[in-house]
Amino acid sequence: MNATDRPRLTVRSPADLIAAVPYLLGFHPADSVVVVALRGRRIVFAARADLPDRDADPRLPARHLGGVLGRQDAESVTVIGYGPAERVTPTVDAVGGALTDAGLTVLDALRVTDGRYWSYLCTEADCCPPDGTPYDPGTSQVTAAAVFAGQVALPDRAALTAQVAPVGTDRDAMRRAGVRAERRLLDFLEQAPSADLLGGRSVRAAGVTAVRTALRRHRRGERLTDDEVAWLSLLLTHLPVRDHAWERTDGREEDISLWSDVLRRAEEELIAAPASLLAFAAWRAGQGALAAVALERALAAHPDYSLAQLLDDLLRRGVPPSELDGWPAVGEPGVVRRRPRRRGRLRRGIG
Repeated sequence: MNATDRPRLTVRSPADLIAAVPYLLGFHPADSVVVVALRGRRIVFAARADLPDRDADPRLPARHLGGVLGRQDAESVTVIGYGPAERVTPTVDAVGGALTDAGLTVLDALRVTDGRYWSYLCTEADCCPPDGTPYDPGTSQVTAAAVFAGQVALPDRAALTAQVAPVGTDRDAMRRAGVRAERRLLDFLEQAPSADLLGGRSVRAAGVTAVRTALRRHRRGERLTDDEVAWLSLLLTHLPVRDHAWERTDGREEDISLWSDVLRRAEEELIAAPASLLAFAAWRAGQGALAAVALERALAAHPDYSLAQLLDDLLRRGVPPSELDGWPAVGEPGVVRRRPRRRGRLRRGIG
């Protein structure tokens, strides 16, 4: 989740807000509770959690979302539950209560099911009929404006997860490229100067070159070869190389494209660094849901990887990137300097 240059979507009704939610999250929610936070009349953040199972405590997502929203400097919220009433109602009640206790004004609380929505706060039958209000996001001006602006809402969270899954290309070819990269590294270390203890400086220099070449090529719209992906992903296991890549990763689409490509093509034992770099780029770009699924993949394969753990903690606590503008920018080892602050923009939610 982060600031991002998203065009403004004008929301004038509950139906407009429901139409906007998939573009705030990046996918269409189902069996979910979503909180849309505002400062004044401007949407500043959206966050989603799964609905608890029928026998689970509905306060679980309330505690999570309450903690996340507490860091967003919001003034008011709308709570939206997606699913059947018996699961949505207790969860929306618990979330709304937690946010009210946190000092936020709950503007509305809605349930969305099968093309209709109901308000828990409106009691006027004229505007909030007992059988719900039908809505069609396909005819909404909000949807039209989002699509015209190039925004994408994937069908569901599974479609988002598929964006970080291994590609269905020739894995044998990537394994062969991996073997060549390992041989190349061994040769490289054997040729390192004797004064270069364990070849650390030589590996870092090679990694810097590989990272800069990869970023430059992706920013020109070029795709890395299998050998380049294998070499880069192997060098990223050297932390100074990973940190060099981290310093130069921002929220640009080219950065997201590069680290998505490397993550999806790298061998599983080498995915921790590219998955974390993708998560960082997505977080800075305001694509919190993409950051979350990238971290899920990293931590499933490498649960102790510290950068993935750090970024996962930031997402779970709802830390907006504006609080860490310029981070990371490492000068001397162990010394962090800040890059120039970027102007604040709309924060997109996590899912």
